[in-house]
Amino acid sequence: MGRKYQPFTQETAAKDENQAVEKVLSVLGSKHRTKRKFIRVKSVEKVALDDVSDPLVAHLLREG
Repeated sequence: MGRKYQPFTQETAAKDENQAVEKVLSVLGSKHRTKRKFIRVKSVEKVALDDVSDPLVAHLLREG
């Protein structure tokens, strides 16, 4: 089985873009044993609170 890139989206609560990318890299590395050099982040977008689908992220954004 060869390596191929698989598109994905991830919602996370962060103060800035760099912190968001770091969090996503950390989570993917720990949960899926994926090395950072194999993860490509194409874009980081700010999402309105009403459009957030992850309940944990929505809770964190409402508190902070």
